[in-house]
Amino acid sequence: MARGKQKEQARERAQKLADKQKGGKSQLGARAAGLKVVSKHPKDPIPPESAFIA
Repeated sequence: MARGKQKEQARERAQKLADKQKGGKSQLGARAAGLKVVSKHPKDPIPPESAFIA
């Protein structure tokens, strides 16, 4: 029989294995949220090069 610490470790290993075999969760919602990136750049037209020459 396993005692104390060994028993606890075996229980944790069994729980991790059960979680792994249960299957993953869908990430479609997170992926869709990630695609909705807010543009940080303005939509203004690019100024001509003459505007940069002093």
